[in-house]
Amino acid sequence: MEILDKKEQRSKRITKYILIAVSVFFAVTMLIIPLAAVIVNSLREGVSFYFKALSTKYVLSALIVTLIATVLAVLVNTVFGIIASYLLTKFSFKGKNVLSTLIDIPFSISPVIAGLAFIMTFGRLGWASGIIDSINNALGTNIKIVFAIPGVVLATIFVTFPFVSREIIPVLNTIGKDEEEAAALMGAGGFHIFRKITFPHIKWALVYGIILCTARALGEFGAVHALSKTRGETFTLPLEIDALYMSGSADSITSAFAASSLLVLIAVAVLILRNVLEYRAKNKPEKE
Repeated sequence: MEILDKKEQRSKRITKYILIAVSVFFAVTMLIIPLAAVIVNSLREGVSFYFKALSTKYVLSALIVTLIATVLAVLVNTVFGIIASYLLTKFSFKGKNVLSTLIDIPFSISPVIAGLAFIMTFGRLGWASGIIDSINNALGTNIKIVFAIPGVVLATIFVTFPFVSREIIPVLNTIGKDEEEAAALMGAGGFHIFRKITFPHIKWALVYGIILCTARALGEFGAVHALSKTRGETFTLPLEIDALYMSGSADSITSAFAASSLLVLIAVAVLILRNVLEYRAKNKPEKE
């Protein structure tokens, strides 16, 4: 019997080491090496060329547009994600399943199609074109959606739409309604219940959803490409990287890697921030 137990333990140990080796191999091959290659190639011409490539007018403009679109998309989708998650898990109403399905549409539609949909909505031939023209004529403004910053922001919001809500909904379904109903019976208000009971349960799901939303917004290409045609004005970093790389010269390709490294560093910074916040939150009770 002891021999069988030892064989079983040995078999489990071997299986564990094999799984660890396979996981590490895939992580290194698919993640670490490609990202390291980006950093190495970005410094191929030296540090001075690296900073020179990042300080060009086109790259700086693309970085600003990317950050604007990302921040606005994260803000909008965070607010909507919390509201939609609370609505879908705490209330019953007609059309609940329809709303839940609609939230997932960006997962199943190509970003390029989303960009074309916005063009057909807000472009010259779109049904909203007349409304925009009327507003511009009445107010003396020059509001543009397609091929302008608002179009880039709308495209970014669309492709990142489900990320926050889809992280929060499973958590709210798991915790149920018992604590909130008990607090309501004791006279607590709705906002107080959300702040003291609901939010502590969903805060890390919310953080993770925001991180996913941020990462997706930073790297979006297809939908933004359909709605952004002016380099130096409406190009985001992924579009600028593509333009640099497709130009074909050795310097522009190195510049493309330098711009790519910005996205890598921003993503790493976001992950580090998330881990720091999570670590401090977990150790706060121990300090107290």
